Amino acid sequence: MDRFARVVLGYHGCDESLAASLLAGETPIEDWKPSRNSYDWLGHGVYFWEHAPERARLWADQRGKTGVIGAVIQLGRCLDLTDVDQTEILAFHYKTVLDTYNGEGMKLPQNRGKLRKLDCLIVNDLVLKMDTAGDPIQTIRAPFLEGEPIYPGSGILKESHIQVAVLDPACILGVFRPNLRR
Repeated sequence: MDRFARVVLGYHGCDESLAASLLAGETPIEDWKPSRNSYDWLGHGVYFWEHAPERARLWADQRGKTGVIGAVIQLGRCLDLTDVDQTEILAFHYKTVLDTYNGEGMKLPQNRGKLRKLDCLIVNDLVLKMDTAGDPIQTIRAPFLEGEPIYPGSGILKESHIQVAVLDPACILGVFRPNLRR
């Protein structure tokens, strides 16, 4: 795992009431509820758009939510899937899980569009194994290429981003209200 003390800014789309409560200190950061959907892209955690406040706002708007909160995140022990060493760890772990499922006559779930049930399972299982081994993963970071090309023939997509899933709330050093276009 990446053990550098890197710090990033992350932006989380949410209900305005949660944003206000976190900013006022009424909801402690350690009580921030992680996402626990079976289709979460990076497993279970509190999700942030890295250095992308407007992307977080758009995500929130699409879901009828009006809040965005910024956070200072120390990545800590990060499964950083922008690094080939880290993707190799996850690829190897997939083979381990696949062997287990095959041995028990079970089928792995599949990813379907934005529902990433397979990825969620593999990441969560690796997190559990690392935790059991005494080397817990605190954050997970990955790039995602999404959307339409920004112009005809472009390899750059309009909605590409880096997501950070925080598993250990101690990695959230503080929160702030971002200055967003509205």
